Amino acid sequence: MTFGVQGKRAGDLPAEVTSFVGRGVELASVERLLNQARMVTLTGPGGVGKTRIALRTAAALREPPQRRYQDGVFLVELSGLKDAELLPRAVCVALGITDQTVRPPLDFLTDYLADRSILLLLDTCEHLVDACAMLADLLLRDAPGVSILATSRQPLDVPGEHTLVIPPLPVEPEQADGGGAVALFAQRAAAVLPGFRLTEANRGDVLALCRRLDGIPLAIELATVRLRAIPLEQLAARLEDRFRLLTGGRRTALPRHQTLRTTIGWSHELCTPEERLLWARLSVFAGSFDLAAVEQVCAGGELDPDEVVEHLIGLVDKSVVLRVDEPSEGTRYRLLDTIREYGGEWLAQTGEEPGVRARHLDHYRAAVGRFRARFLTNDQVPLFRGLLLEIENLRAAIDFCVEHHSRDPDEALALTTELWEFWVCSGLLAEGRYWLDRALARQPEATAARSLALSWAANLSLFRGDHDTALHGLNEALAIAEALDDDRLRTHAHHFLAQSAGWRGDHDAVDLHMRQVFSHIALGGDPTAEALMVLHLGLSRLLAGKFASAITAFDHQLAALADVPGERWLRGYLLVGRALSLYNLDHPGNPDGGGEPADPADCAATAREALSAKAELGEPTGIAYALEVLAWLAVRAERPDRAAWLLGAAGVCWKRSGQPLSGVREMRGVHEAAEQAARDALGEDRFERRHRLGAEADLDLVVGSALSDTDLLLPAPREEPPQTGADTLTRREREVAELVARGLSNRQVAELLVISKRTADAHVEHILAKLGASSRTEIAAVVARSQPTA
Repeated sequence: MTFGVQGKRAGDLPAEVTSFVGRGVELASVERLLNQARMVTLTGPGGVGKTRIALRTAAALREPPQRRYQDGVFLVELSGLKDAELLPRAVCVALGITDQTVRPPLDFLTDYLADRSILLLLDTCEHLVDACAMLADLLLRDAPGVSILATSRQPLDVPGEHTLVIPPLPVEPEQADGGGAVALFAQRAAAVLPGFRLTEANRGDVLALCRRLDGIPLAIELATVRLRAIPLEQLAARLEDRFRLLTGGRRTALPRHQTLRTTIGWSHELCTPEERLLWARLSVFAGSFDLAAVEQVCAGGELDPDEVVEHLIGLVDKSVVLRVDEPSEGTRYRLLDTIREYGGEWLAQTGEEPGVRARHLDHYRAAVGRFRARFLTNDQVPLFRGLLLEIENLRAAIDFCVEHHSRDPDEALALTTELWEFWVCSGLLAEGRYWLDRALARQPEATAARSLALSWAANLSLFRGDHDTALHGLNEALAIAEALDDDRLRTHAHHFLAQSAGWRGDHDAVDLHMRQVFSHIALGGDPTAEALMVLHLGLSRLLAGKFASAITAFDHQLAALADVPGERWLRGYLLVGRALSLYNLDHPGNPDGGGEPADPADCAATAREALSAKAELGEPTGIAYALEVLAWLAVRAERPDRAAWLLGAAGVCWKRSGQPLSGVREMRGVHEAAEQAARDALGEDRFERRHRLGAEADLDLVVGSALSDTDLLLPAPREEPPQTGADTLTRREREVAELVARGLSNRQVAELLVISKRTADAHVEHILAKLGASSRTEIAAVVARSQPTA
């Protein structure tokens, strides 16, 4: 928090009038960076706490035993300074020095600081970024005893500058105190309402409120002020309209901090017209997004497509857009909710919102189309993972399509139906059904799109074990198909009616519907549907007790997939079906195999292969099936400890996806028998401990232990590799170093990584310093040595 205190002595820092909460990691990082460099800039969005952290750091560094600056620590508050020409004078005032001569103030200032040991805290530089950068550059060169700690919504891009992004306070429901954001809320609320404390009764509202406010300290402090008039539960409920509600704030705060709107408006005024327009258009994105989406959705009109990247860089530098770098995801961007809503209001005022949202819908509908077209190929997993990153944008696009985009309700039905592959791969079966139901509610007419949507919605219900809902929808789907005399629609309805009958145990109805399927099917029309028909044919044989015949069907389809080893969804279920059939092959009532004994090793290997395939997608239903089979095998092998934690882990997956074993009565019987056998072998207490261990363990740990065939659920030991020269670089610095090694100039690096040229310059300087190198050639040599050898 910045304080507008006038008339203080030079070198005085404003006293803290409220308690300081959390930020231990950030404070340690600032001190570490100041030990490494003379210029450190704290960046981040407005109200995130940059000034407070800088002041706390500065206060610590001026006192023994940490005192490092013999001539003092000085705060230069720049928020009220509008004229860049006055910057040197403002610094002189903060230092308590004056010059009555006609010398330029900058010359006087540099002469004064030339032989002094001082830390200058330049607070709120973003609106004077060029002037502050010039001053900092000059002082770093001409005053070797001066260090600078700056706060800004964008880096100053001064050579030698180290930047530290200050994130919002964490909201951590799993911690007893809820994390830093909740602790801040509790302390500030207690100041407003004496006696307030965090309890189990109010914990949910406080967590929801802090999460809704993005953990931004300023927003949280503004919210607590409202507790004087509004009870906590009402405040949490009304935060949807945060910009209307959070007005006021403390009168002693600087004007830009008096309301959340003013805080964000401060950043808005700093933007160019093009950046403001891009900010408004970016508000249609939900969650994170990539550069390709920005260019596709936001370009046009006053935003030239060739300039969108440059304007995005500007918004990143101003901390309006946050850059998110993850090794597995590449570079993505996001807006905090508060900033997105502010941009959304501006977008609504421009009259462009329907057009921008339509482009947003088109972009993500095309991504869904690419996934569908390549679903049964080697591209399945990477395309799915890419689509999973966009799930929040998919939801926004579906919602717009269903509620606002088209007067033709069949269009929304088409989109929600096309997402079937995504819902089953992600295990979000209930959500898929939810969107289909919303689209179906918009189209009560008996159209082909409605029939198709009813069939695929029923399939999602069957996976979840909701057989009654599925059967009702399938009967309507078939009635529409008959009325329209459409063989394609008949095929889909009869296909899923056969699936429904098999899972209900009505095997005569299975044969009836499958005959109808093969009398109406048009081969080549829908590869996914055709592959599912083969899968369900094998499953129907399995459920009818024809285990050897089922294995033959599964093996035939697995052989057809031999040329596409990267396909994991269908392969996983074929392997699950094969494992279930092998397990049951020696069932006493087996009419198909004549009591032929099963091969436990083959069954276990098949189940592990199924688990590996499903784990690669992270699909809970398929993972649960594979874990079940492995648990049953463990009971047969008299390994009850293994069986108990496998069943516990499977139970958690079932809770995510629907009824255990899709509600199929025969398989539930096998599950219950295996569980009881494990209980009898271990005793109730030991079984419950092992079962709970599996339920609470990380899924990756469960999968790894299940695949390794261990009886114990234990993490594998990890060894930290020794650090090399390249290992001392940050992830971003390694990226820059690799591009330098490829011969790219700093400007080319900046364009490729979507950063400014000055930021690229600073990165290269840091790399040279860390590696002890003196040339770009030496950087290339270090990078080459760090590459793994064949």
